[in-house]
Amino acid sequence: MTHKPDESDKSGKKPRTEKPISFGLDSFGDIPTDDTGQLMTYAGAIRQVVKEAVLADKLGIDVIALGEHHRSDFSISSPETVLAGIATRTKNIKLASGVTVLSSDDPVRVFERFATLDALSNGRAQIILGRGSFTESFPLFGYELRDYEVLFEEKVQLMAEILKEKPVTWTGTTRAPLAGAEIYPRTESGRIHTSIGVGGSPESVIRAARYGFPLMLAVIGGSPERFVPYVELYKQAGAQFGTPTDEIGLHSPGFIADTDEEAVETAWPAHKINFDRIGHSRGWPPLKREHFDEEVAKYSLHIGSPETVAQKMAKTIRTLGITRFDLVYGGGPMPAKARLHMIELYATKVIPRIRELLAEDDKPGKKAAR
Repeated sequence: MTHKPDESDKSGKKPRTEKPISFGLDSFGDIPTDDTGQLMTYAGAIRQVVKEAVLADKLGIDVIALGEHHRSDFSISSPETVLAGIATRTKNIKLASGVTVLSSDDPVRVFERFATLDALSNGRAQIILGRGSFTESFPLFGYELRDYEVLFEEKVQLMAEILKEKPVTWTGTTRAPLAGAEIYPRTESGRIHTSIGVGGSPESVIRAARYGFPLMLAVIGGSPERFVPYVELYKQAGAQFGTPTDEIGLHSPGFIADTDEEAVETAWPAHKINFDRIGHSRGWPPLKREHFDEEVAKYSLHIGSPETVAQKMAKTIRTLGITRFDLVYGGGPMPAKARLHMIELYATKVIPRIRELLAEDDKPGKKAAR
């Protein structure tokens, strides 16, 4: 039973009130392999993501978030288009970008596209704004990397105004000014749920608080504990700006199979291909098995059996006090069947187990491990 804020337990102490935890899946549209072991086409990969989202909705997963990339190793360059397809085949699952690369897009068009998605889905659209971890979109759409910071700052500022769904007056240096501009279609609720994705920049954390956006942390390696200062900074900044900071989410990669061994051995070759392919353009050394195993055992790769992944995810939720956890799945050329089975295990075993573990923390006399 959920307590109301002004209720008290028989002990006389006010109960701890927390925002319910939501669980999502994130896909970048990695190209999976089919039953013969061959890579799917881009079209096949997109249809596979739709199939996975339909399954996730059927099983009660809260959110599906799709990333935007403009590279040969990913199939999704237009998340809202794929999400619109998913909207017509699902009923409850929230439909989010993960992320929308706002720096190389136009805030007006972003709003128009997601407001349309919101209409198609009966209010299920969500936007996660980000600068993106890749830079291919900048030259592709005619932007200069030297303007990286000012592009994001100005466009977030404009987006914050557009989301109010009132006439917009705005002036900046990165696009034409607006004077009382009316932007349509407007949503039925009056607001599209919009977050800011942060990969480790204090400036981005403060920006999210300044504009009153929920925070979405990208934890793709290392220990989740290193993000505790960012959570604290977000709350401190929100207190100073007078903005809400009760929504903090996280996305982190992982893979689930029936056993720890199966999960690791399925994920390892695909993860290495993905890591080395990206690393080639960034100057990273090839990924070694011992480094991968260390990330799985100690840090932010949530790979293993349902119990292993549930324990690890619950620990991360406790550590950071987050209200949403999105598991980034299907990294690299992973078998499509394995991805579908992972979603089933996530929904039917991992999420219920996490809720059990978190509920145990709330039992009288028991302190959560932090």
